[in-house]
Amino acid sequence: MKKILVTGAAGFIPSSLIDCLLETNNYMIVGVDNFLSGAHKNIQQNPNYTFIRADANNFQDMSSIMTRFGFDYVFHYAAVVGVKRTTDHPALVLNDIQGIKNLLDLSKNTCVKRIFFSSSSEVYGEPVEIPQHEETTPLNSRLPYAIVKNVGESYLKTYYQEFGLEYTIFRFFNTYGPKQSRDFVITKFMDAALSNHDITIFGDGTQTRTFCYIKDNLDFTLKVLEEKLFLNDVVNVGHDKQYNMIELADLIIELTKSNSKTKNLPPLKEGDMKRRQPDISKMKNTLQRELIPLREGLKLILNARLNG
Repeated sequence: MKKILVTGAAGFIPSSLIDCLLETNNYMIVGVDNFLSGAHKNIQQNPNYTFIRADANNFQDMSSIMTRFGFDYVFHYAAVVGVKRTTDHPALVLNDIQGIKNLLDLSKNTCVKRIFFSSSSEVYGEPVEIPQHEETTPLNSRLPYAIVKNVGESYLKTYYQEFGLEYTIFRFFNTYGPKQSRDFVITKFMDAALSNHDITIFGDGTQTRTFCYIKDNLDFTLKVLEEKLFLNDVVNVGHDKQYNMIELADLIIELTKSNSKTKNLPPLKEGDMKRRQPDISKMKNTLQRELIPLREGLKLILNARLNG
């Protein structure tokens, strides 16, 4: 079996990735997390899975793990996440830069074949063009979280150039699913709607986002891994249908049959970009199918909650 390391393993996307990889029965997985934002409930029990509580930014922690197991692939998904957490604690966010360098050094020295890095749509900053394309759209990042992701991308490209360490950079746009934490917009809106509380929207609600259901993210990631696609490349991962926050709230109120009303709050001082829309040509051409519409994805989450 191929051996895979996944950092941030108790988080939403990485724990969902681990579930997906284990379903194939082709991989031995080691997951690492320090539970800064991850959840214990996301740690699966499986004979092909070993979870280790450790800090992905701590060189000693990661050195002992990586030399012990000798991984074929690394998915570096650990990061300080969440708009409020990252804007309130910028120094904590910047610590992730050292963690990225540590992991690259250890991957290089332990003969990892390829490292996958979770970058973010945040590297684009305020949009210069829509849709946002991996090669042509300028990176306009300003906040510490976005800057760290941009630096991480540069590190990966440099280590390939200098040492031949192969990589794939995923620029994740908003991804949602049943495991998503309560810190993100869809779960916040849904929690409020199910409780018939006001749904609070920062600003006038015209800011747009796209929403990618977790299955589309995972199906794409698995194909990239198993078919050796997008070697030493950058790929947008998301949906390309835009919704503004008012439309999102109205759709959730409709699906939950809620009595909630929307309530506008003052706009955030920073971190709430006006528009987001990726060019996902690479993703669509790879999957060769339609992506899951937001309405259907929200229904899947509601069903999971009702049956959970």
